[in-house]
Amino acid sequence: MTLSQFRITRFQFARDRVIGDSQVRVDDVNVAALELISDSGAVGLGFLQTLFSPLPDQGEIEAVFEREVWPGLKGHKAIALVHRVNRPRGGNQRAFSLPFAEAVQVALWDLAAKESDLPLHVLLGSCRNRVRAYASGLDFHLSDDEFVALFKHAASLGYEAFKIKVGHPDFSRDICRLELLKSCVPAGSKFMIDPNEAWSSKEALMKLEAIRAAGFDLLWVEDPVLRHDYEGLRTLRHAASWTQINSGEYLDVQGKRLLLDAFGADLLNVHSQVTDVMRIGWLAAELGIPVTLGNTFLEVGVHMAAALPEVEWLEYSFQNFDHLVEQPIEICGGYAYAPDRPGHGLVLSEAARETWARPQRLARSELGAAPHNPRLPIFGRVQ
Repeated sequence: MTLSQFRITRFQFARDRVIGDSQVRVDDVNVAALELISDSGAVGLGFLQTLFSPLPDQGEIEAVFEREVWPGLKGHKAIALVHRVNRPRGGNQRAFSLPFAEAVQVALWDLAAKESDLPLHVLLGSCRNRVRAYASGLDFHLSDDEFVALFKHAASLGYEAFKIKVGHPDFSRDICRLELLKSCVPAGSKFMIDPNEAWSSKEALMKLEAIRAAGFDLLWVEDPVLRHDYEGLRTLRHAASWTQINSGEYLDVQGKRLLLDAFGADLLNVHSQVTDVMRIGWLAAELGIPVTLGNTFLEVGVHMAAALPEVEWLEYSFQNFDHLVEQPIEICGGYAYAPDRPGHGLVLSEAARETWARPQRLARSELGAAPHNPRLPIFGRVQ
């Protein structure tokens, strides 16, 4: 059951709402599905994504993958590759020309679990099949009315914890957003904020105290200061003892290790690279630091969340990706459920391949109407 083929399908479509934070704004989806195929016919699926510019044409993506990635995969067993430790040095220490790393890890683990006839979370050692999910708006660029509609709808679906984007140059707007959130979700809900590194450490402390004085208790503040400001993060942990510091989102494995060594986080934020998440998750457990799963493409992170016992929360951001797969991850009553199907349980939709595949790069004006996420009310596309 060795790797014998690969297939790449390029997608490009509009988002059904603008997403973003204090630093970025994103209107379109630019992804490609990577399918790794074994000689037994089993398929492992992963996705690569760019946020700010379209991927190159599909032919170019395939050529780069075949040149830079495929030689290290072809003829090997997926289960062996996911456990391999490489020691790149010198000029060999570099990223791929396109963002293949996450897609490869997810596809290999999917294939390894399928060939073991196990759900991925079981292969990773889980003792449960669900984890609490919180509603994350990616809402910085939404109008107040759109903001309220999103979170009111999320509350109606059973979410009990909500994360909003802050870090506006006018701090009163951040306070206003918290007041709007409080007005549209049930009393007793848990609130989190994410400035996306908009503040300095002293500024963060002053604003956190102002938020508390305004009557808002926060479960956590995420990435309040620069990612490598380990001293500032550690200082905030001690100075703002009434909330938690959630950090690590923007750091690679080495950076996350340094963050843990510096005790700069109450919660370690991880994402989609399965091997990396499990390795750093084990280290975090050794230090008694809980892990949270940030946004993962199509919520595949539920498998790692279920397998790491100290994970309490998984982020769900209502993005319009569900049409890309036959059966998306189930999220119900404020919990995300890891599928009991072999692998990670996500299979590329043939209907999506036929309808939404875009082998050639399109101009934004050619994208047309956005596919809608049925888990959300309809938003007008923000131009």
